[in-house]
Formats: sequence, C-alpha cells, structure tokens
Amino acid sequence: QAQTPSTESSYVPQRGQPGKDVMWIPTPQGLIDKMLEVARVGSDDLVFDLGAGDGIIAITAAGRLGARAVGIEYNPQLADFARRKVNEAGLNSKVRIITGDIFKEDFSAATVVTLYLYPDLNMRLRPTILAMKPGTRVVSHAFTMGDWEPDETVSHQSARAFYWMVPAQVEGEWTLNGLDSGPVKLSLRQSFQQIGGIATVQGVSQPLVGARLRGDELSFKMSLPDRQQASFTGRVSARTITGTINTPSANLSVEARRN
Repeated sequence: QAQTPSTESSYVPQRGQPGKDVMWIPTPQGLIDKMLEVARVGSDDLVFDLGAGDGIIAITAAGRLGARAVGIEYNPQLADFARRKVNEAGLNSKVRIITGDIFKEDFSAATVVTLYLYPDLNMRLRPTILAMKPGTRVVSHAFTMGDWEPDETVSHQSARAFYWMVPAQVEGEWTLNGLDSGPVKLSLRQSFQQIGGIATVQGVSQPLVGARLRGDELSFKMSLPDRQQASFTGRVSARTITGTINTPSANLSVEARRN
C-alpha cells in the first residue's frame, strides 16, 4: 500500500543488500536516462517501476519527463527511503511508492514498465506483461525475457538494457473484406512480435511480404489479382483489424475479422 514518508530518516540502503527475490543494486543514472529515452516516456505516460529500490527511476520519469510514476518495492524500509526521496524532489503529486509484492500488485494500467530483476523473475512476469495492452513499453536493465527477443538494446558504459513493445495477439485465421476482388483469407502465424503468414486471394495463396507487428499496428504487402502490389496498414483489436490498403490506383478502407 502507498504510505507517507516516515519521519525516521537515518536508514540508507546499502548496495548489494539482500531483498525478497533480488539484492539491491542501483541502476546508473546514465542508463536510466537511456531506458526512459528508448521507451519514449512523456507527460502522457504512467510508468510502473517493478522493484523500485530508492525510487530513482520513478523520480526521473516524473521530474525530468513529466510522467506519472508508481514504484513497487517489497522492502518497507527501502520503500520509505524512496518516499523521502520523492518528497525531497517535490514530486508527491506525480510519484507514488507502494510497499508491495510485484507478483501481487496490479500494474496493468501502466503504459511503460521498467524492471531490474533476475532472469527467472523476468520469466515469471512475462505472461503478465504479454497480457497487458498492446503497445505497452517494457525496459529491463541487464536481463532479457527468454526467447522474446528485444526490439532494441541500449547501453551506458558497461551497463545494458533491453526494450520491448507488447505485441497484439494476431495468430490465427482472418477474413479481410473491402477489396473489389473479393474477400482475402489471411492465415497469420506469430512468435511474439515476429509475424508471417499467407494471403489467399481468389483461391491463389501467397506469402505476406514485409509483415510487421509493432504493438497493435500491423502492416504487410501482397499482390492483387491484377498484379498490383497492395500495402496494408491496420490497427488490431480483439477480433478485428481495421485499416487501409494502398495500391497505385486506389486507397481502400478495409477490415479483417477473426474466423
């Protein structure tokens, strides 16, 4: 739960001190700046820092970039220390530090998630993160997410961080309507943000070209029966993909629905 900072100010965290699941090692400020930059954090964002430690990531996101931020920290003394730092920075209206367990607290409202945990903890969190709203941005200091390849890697001196954008779930069979040539059957396959698939137009199947999934934004190219090259861009929801197909001769509004 969120709390006001204690009047007891003698506690100072020690680098390497043990915690519930990880020891506390602060993230260098230079890497924090890179992490928030690669996640394109701005004033419209809600940043959740999982394992907030001294609160510096949340403080930086709010103080320098204008975001709202929530830090979740299991250690009550460390959480209270972070609250004092928030108070000293004059950011009580922007930053909240919760004393809690990252595996029990709800961070589904986040637009950006930051973390510095061990690989096994990242893997425990991965299903929860993948179930978040497509387009949610995730940055992990030092450790990856198993076979979910990062979209980008950033570094500061010897430290590295990995960036992902949560992908929409598109795997399966779809029917695309809105083309003069009739409906297109789409068979999409997916491994995280990596996608491919087959388009069947008037009974003729072809592989999708340049298929790309970025959050809830899907794009690909295919050939039409008149041999025109068509470029599709659309936005994914649970059961529809709404977008446009551009050809040399026309721009068409189209919609795909799950079969």
